Amino acid sequence: QVQLVESGGGLVQAGASLRLTCAASGRTFSSYVMGWFRQAPGKEREFVAAIYRGGYSTYYTDSVKGRFTISRDNAKNMVYLQMNSLKPEDTAVYYCAARSQSTVVRVAGQYDYWGQGTQVTVSS
Repeated sequence: QVQLVESGGGLVQAGASLRLTCAASGRTFSSYVMGWFRQAPGKEREFVAAIYRGGYSTYYTDSVKGRFTISRDNAKNMVYLQMNSLKPEDTAVYYCAARSQSTVVRVAGQYDYWGQGTQVTVSS
């Protein structure tokens, strides 16, 4: 069982940066693939980024490549999403997710545990 708590969201202007943090409970955190998803009003939840267990492999959706960076600290049970050059279209609720299977996937339904989400709003 893993419990996830996100923080770091807020209201910023276009071009600004935010760093989202996901704190995970449990002694087996390093065995989970971790992902970030987002959901804008009226839209489906979409994949943003994922990181493999050891942190050596990362994956991004095309719209955030070069702007967002996912990282993890297994010693602290933490996952981060550094978001730079934010755009109004990045506005959404951002969710942290954990997947117990060893493969990295971009489908929300394939993740086992979810946080409550943190709101990110980017004004133009």
